[in-house]
Amino acid sequence: MTQTMYKHSNLTEEISETDEEIFKKITSTVLSDDQIQKIIQPELIVPNVQSVLAIHWHPEYIPMELIQKRIETMFPHKTNELIIPTQHNVLMEYGKYSGVEVDCYSHGFDQKVQLLLHFETSKIKDAVVLKNMLQHTFKYRSSQLFDYIYTITKPIEHRIQQAVSETAVDQDIIHFVRIYVKKIETLVNNHADHLPDEMIKNKLIRNFFNELQPIYGEAYIRRCQSFLNSVKKIVKQNFSLQYFYRTTEIIEETRSLGGCIVVPHPEQFWPILLADYDIDGYEVWNPQSQRYTRFIISVLHRTNRYIRKSNHKILVFMGDDTHMGEKILIATEENKEKMNREIGVQAWNDMLIQKELSIGNITVDNVIEEYKHRLSAA
Repeated sequence: MTQTMYKHSNLTEEISETDEEIFKKITSTVLSDDQIQKIIQPELIVPNVQSVLAIHWHPEYIPMELIQKRIETMFPHKTNELIIPTQHNVLMEYGKYSGVEVDCYSHGFDQKVQLLLHFETSKIKDAVVLKNMLQHTFKYRSSQLFDYIYTITKPIEHRIQQAVSETAVDQDIIHFVRIYVKKIETLVNNHADHLPDEMIKNKLIRNFFNELQPIYGEAYIRRCQSFLNSVKKIVKQNFSLQYFYRTTEIIEETRSLGGCIVVPHPEQFWPILLADYDIDGYEVWNPQSQRYTRFIISVLHRTNRYIRKSNHKILVFMGDDTHMGEKILIATEENKEKMNREIGVQAWNDMLIQKELSIGNITVDNVIEEYKHRLSAA
């Protein structure tokens, strides 16, 4: 039997000083002066926008006061705004509003979906049940990182082989990835007592491997990332849905607190368009969901013709889906697209989209006005 020869055959699972330094860097929530400047001094300034609607974006670990400075700088002439953060499975507050993007399970079409929940903050001071539901969902969703890790380190061979067939990587890449993912597993366990909760997510692996580029070269690490991305997608496809709360349970609890609900990512969660859920609006556009924008707007027009009560009409939203943690990273092929997203920068002024919106007399101003009204209603 021929012994497999690895390019990095001298690699071991032993944690080096460099490994510790990388892990500390990518899991730190303390911003350097340069990183703070990246947040509060955006490259994009939008002086001609007066109305800012942003109800789908992720602060991550960036302090809200820095984000507010960024928004004020980006939109120096804004006079009307509705800005609500939607961290994954964690309620966060901006001004008088709070929001969250929550994972849940729609039994009718056997699929995980996400909902944007928005509230006047004063209404959820004692929302014990909702906060417990979110805490459970956050904890379970975070466990996907360990499923991801164990798929590689145990390993789960049929998943590995599927990823190999999709990426055509060789045994050297697999060996290299397995060694370093094992290192990451050890580092996570070693630092579990003080590791910030928001760092326990799949991108921890991506960020660690990005830091290896100066050591092993950009091309080599890019091949590793391709394989890792394939494994991650397979893990997500096999992640059990039974531990998520049902969509109807999340909606009922939100309504009991006087909250409002918007469906994001219509291309990904399109079956919701067919379900009779009690929701306030659909996100017809975001940076990764643009193909069916005009079609979904036309569908909502037709749906609203049969809804007599104005407070039940389905509103049109756009989500910039900005991830603020991406703003302080070094640009790579893996995160460049996310890095270019900005809070409140959407497609309301696109001429083709405006053409479709005008049929329903939809403007960013009347959406802001109506949604504020619904949020304030008892």
